[in-house]
Amino acid sequence: MSAKPTIRSSPPLPAARDIAALRGALERLFEAPDAASVMDICELMLANFDIQGRLRWRRMDEQAAHPAGQLDLAEDPQGPRTLTLERAELPLTEVVRDRLDWLGRLAGTRLRQLAETSRLYEAISRLALAERLQRALYAIAEQASAEHDMSEMMRSLHAIVSSLMYAENFYIVLYDAATDTVRFPYYVDIADADPPSPDQTVPLHDMLHSLTWNLLQEGRPLMGSIEELRQQFGDRFVLVGPSCEHWLGVPMLRDGRVVGGIVMQSYREDTHYSRHDLELLSYVAQHVQTTLERREAHIELGRRVADRTAALREANRVLRQQVLQRQRGERLQAALFRIAELANTSESVEKFYAAMHQVIGGLLYARNFYIALVDEENGYLTFPYSADDVDSVRPPRTHGRGVTEYVLRHAKPLLADMKAVDHLIETGEISHFGSRSVCWLGVPLIWGGKAMGVLALQSYSPEHTYNERDQELLTFVSYHIANALQRKQAASSLKHAYAGLERRVTERTRALALANRDLREQIAERERVERRLKYETLHDSLTGLPNRTLLLQRLEQAMQRYIANPNEQFAVLFIDLDRFKVINDSVGHLVGDDLLFQVGGRIRACLKTRDVVARLGGDEFAVLLEGIVETGKASLIAERIISELQTPFRLGTKEIFTSASIGIALASPHYRQPEELLRDADAAMYNAKDGGRHRAAMFDDRLRREALSLLDMESDLRHALSRNEFEPFYQPIVELADGRVTGYEALLRWHHPERGLLPPHDFLLIAEECGCAEAIDWQIFEQVCTQAVRLIGDEGFISINVSGRHFRSADLDQRLLALFEQYAVPTRCIRIEVTEHALLENPTQVKQMLQNLRSHGVGIALDDFGTGYSSLSYLHQYPFETLKIDRSFITELPLDDTETQGLALVRAIQVLADSLQMKVIAEGIEEESQRQALLRVGCRYGQGFLFATPQPASTWLNADNPLLLA
Repeated sequence: MSAKPTIRSSPPLPAARDIAALRGALERLFEAPDAASVMDICELMLANFDIQGRLRWRRMDEQAAHPAGQLDLAEDPQGPRTLTLERAELPLTEVVRDRLDWLGRLAGTRLRQLAETSRLYEAISRLALAERLQRALYAIAEQASAEHDMSEMMRSLHAIVSSLMYAENFYIVLYDAATDTVRFPYYVDIADADPPSPDQTVPLHDMLHSLTWNLLQEGRPLMGSIEELRQQFGDRFVLVGPSCEHWLGVPMLRDGRVVGGIVMQSYREDTHYSRHDLELLSYVAQHVQTTLERREAHIELGRRVADRTAALREANRVLRQQVLQRQRGERLQAALFRIAELANTSESVEKFYAAMHQVIGGLLYARNFYIALVDEENGYLTFPYSADDVDSVRPPRTHGRGVTEYVLRHAKPLLADMKAVDHLIETGEISHFGSRSVCWLGVPLIWGGKAMGVLALQSYSPEHTYNERDQELLTFVSYHIANALQRKQAASSLKHAYAGLERRVTERTRALALANRDLREQIAERERVERRLKYETLHDSLTGLPNRTLLLQRLEQAMQRYIANPNEQFAVLFIDLDRFKVINDSVGHLVGDDLLFQVGGRIRACLKTRDVVARLGGDEFAVLLEGIVETGKASLIAERIISELQTPFRLGTKEIFTSASIGIALASPHYRQPEELLRDADAAMYNAKDGGRHRAAMFDDRLRREALSLLDMESDLRHALSRNEFEPFYQPIVELADGRVTGYEALLRWHHPERGLLPPHDFLLIAEECGCAEAIDWQIFEQVCTQAVRLIGDEGFISINVSGRHFRSADLDQRLLALFEQYAVPTRCIRIEVTEHALLENPTQVKQMLQNLRSHGVGIALDDFGTGYSSLSYLHQYPFETLKIDRSFITELPLDDTETQGLALVRAIQVLADSLQMKVIAEGIEEESQRQALLRVGCRYGQGFLFATPQPASTWLNADNPLLLA
């Protein structure tokens, strides 16, 4: 492509001698092959114009060092750059400037022509490359559906890649991430003498740090010489195989995961791969991957189609067999249905036999057929039916040695040809056969566990023979025919018995009608009893009110309604009569039962119809109040019930007064079981009783916390027993005159892990309720015995408190004596303190225990004297040696010598003890004035904070002052 410049104005013509040189320069200018030639020709033309200066290429972004001494002539579009004239002669003349402008236009025109030519060449090259690439991609895509095998396809792919770039050494690697193995389905290398097998899988770890391993691990294209790649990977590079001059590898990806790669190697020093080769191979690799996947899918599809075709062919064969079997089965089933139908018809026996022949003929060749039956009355073998081409008549006969008798005798089928019959005759199994047949088949007819007949088929033509399958079929059919024959024979006897049966049925029907009437009466009675039992199960037998079971059912229904709709509020009232035991014991149980009946009626009268009142047992009632709009409504109803129960009850000739304490529990989301509501209402009722009875109390968070605290305390008590957290603290008993210690009283203390040291009044009541108190006492008794000898020596004593609960055990005295003996504690060193309350429950048994202990040297003290009944009979009936005056009397002693009533009482106790020769110990002495008052009345011993507080045994064992004895 060429273009001629358009000259705007002609510069002055040069001399005639320069025209030839100028023409040659212009021709060379428009034939210049590149920009450098353009600059050389422009320098030659400047010399012809006698213009001094130097031409050079200046980049577009370069700033001129001396702008005034430079002149831009033309721009090179391929640069981009500018052809610049550097000139020292300034300023330029008009003639020189015109010539330079003309020269610049010529040079610019040629540079644009060269740039356009270069662009067109590049476009043509790209188009040619694109066409080659497109043809290569089409060829790659065609390989997916080609008919040749995989190895041939790999060679075709190699040839296609070779058409795009140098690929003399070429291999494809496939990676299986599931097994972490690789396979080389195609491998061509002129320098590798041991190429891998296409079908061999190699663990990727065996190729650790090789170039192929790095390609699969990196998942990106790799290119360079061996040294460049070694520097790139460092320690992760190991050369496997021969060393090449240049190496290029690109990964094959599927959904971002590496599934293989394509690698090319060059062993030529003059052949290296470029970035363009890398990009081209990366693009081609994805199409190769797609082709491989399509080809593998095509092969897999072909294999699956072949497998499926084989499976369908086998299924078709099985299906045809099933169809044939089903057709046989349908024919057999139709035959069996026909046999069953014939067995139930009322046709004659002759027609039945003919029909059987027809049925068997539909299954087997039965042109010659007969039925033989055994006549049990006379023992003959009869032939009620026979159809035979040779022996049309078969008269009855006695049992002989024929083939029919053989089947009857062995009760097994027989399939025999003439050779088999001859063999049976030779062995003596049969003696005659009758007409000679080609094949004979007979099966027994069995019912009642015996062979009662024979079903026989025979063929006189070689065209029709029988096989084992026919024998199995006829044997199977014979079972049904035997059943049909049995039913037919039974039908006749049944017909004779039918008349007598009708008579008996009539008589039995009359008897059943009478029995049915009695049965209906019994059913009605049972239903009435069941209703009564159900009522009694859910109601109280005394009051007729619902019992606990029915109440819990109604409570559960109310809770479900409340959970579904929190506006369905309800409340539970737990009612307990005050002093009911006193009424029951004083006027008798009959009057008490009458009182409970009337109480239930009055409670019922205070409620709405939908509310439920139930008797839980004894004098306890519970009420379910539904539809409570306000929480105060439950309290109002409770007050109404309390007020109603205040009215006197007229029971016979007596007028009885009673009252009630009521606990109220309101529905709340935290309740999960009906029993929880009853429990909290019961707790609120006991709170009402503690508050003075004859009142109602609402269960609140305080009661809940107390209940939880009670549970925690019970649990802690049981854990404390197992962890030995209980310890005896000892308080000295001293002589009041000089303060000398004569003994100690062992007092219970609990080392609680969280609440610290607890005295008995903080937990003893709970321990008694949960049944732990006695175990705690025995733990204290055992600790006292282990510490007694070290604490008091041989002359002092230690007092232990034994509560009334222990005296309920008949062997208490024996257990205590055994404990003292176990720890070698002298009995004279132990003193047992009992209260007056312990003497009330079983005085005779308690007296015997105390006397036994006293006879063994154990001291007995009456504790808290004066606070109980203080019956003087105790003092001479029981073996007491010591009286302990309760602290309540000591606190009333005067501060001076004034005579008071309290002092007189203490003096009277001291005089009484002196007269009975008993010691007196005063408890709770905290003031010096109390000590002086006790000394004035003659009391010698005492204990209290004035002298010492209770301390553990270690405190007294480590004390400086020794034990002082009386």
